[in-house]
Amino acid sequence: MSEKIIVIENLVKRFPVGEGEFTALSDINLSFEKGEFSGIVGPSGSGKTTLLNIIGSLDSPTEGSCTVMGKRISDLSHKQSAQLRNMHIGFIFQVYNLLPVYTVFENVEFALLLQKRSATARKKAVMEALEWVGLEKMADKKPSKLSGGEGQRVAIARAMVKRPELVLADEPTANLDAKNAHAILQTMKKLNEELKTTFLFSTHDEKVMAYLNRLIHLEDGKVAQDEWVTAKSTR
Repeated sequence: MSEKIIVIENLVKRFPVGEGEFTALSDINLSFEKGEFSGIVGPSGSGKTTLLNIIGSLDSPTEGSCTVMGKRISDLSHKQSAQLRNMHIGFIFQVYNLLPVYTVFENVEFALLLQKRSATARKKAVMEALEWVGLEKMADKKPSKLSGGEGQRVAIARAMVKRPELVLADEPTANLDAKNAHAILQTMKKLNEELKTTFLFSTHDEKVMAYLNRLIHLEDGKVAQDEWVTAKSTR
């Protein structure tokens, strides 16, 4: 029996604007099963990042519900939301957000410090994550010595080092050239297949869409189309 990792029901998100309000998301009903490699796609301003932030417990619905791994987001305290993110969700953004004063190893290790693992367990997990993205020989380098593609691979390792059930990727290839974008997407697809990690993208990049198995099209904060597709790109 398939396992639903995300269930969204009648979700609405509004933001105050001046004396009124703006409806960013309206009547969203979606569910995602474990192991999906899916994307929320659409133009800028369609509500993609807002929906991803709610799924990642960085925000809450105004109405309706979003349940992630059995946890209803709007019922979680600040501490419980942080624990859900720290233990079960990896984030990859278009800006790598690497800490410049720390090495590649230390940047990836940071996610594990919040989990209070032993130094030995942390080292094993970090080096394994760096091997996944082909950067084990750059563990002692500082971010300033990395190319854009390498920086994003470190960000993937940082997201994957805790072996999360869910990875949320917000425009992860936006700052990369085509060659590096394809290399990053191949890495994420491989991790999806080998570790059964669920990947959910927010994107309007055709290169990303070519790798996805499901496309949820948002227009003006509503689901315009939800389609299963055969990934076009596997290179």
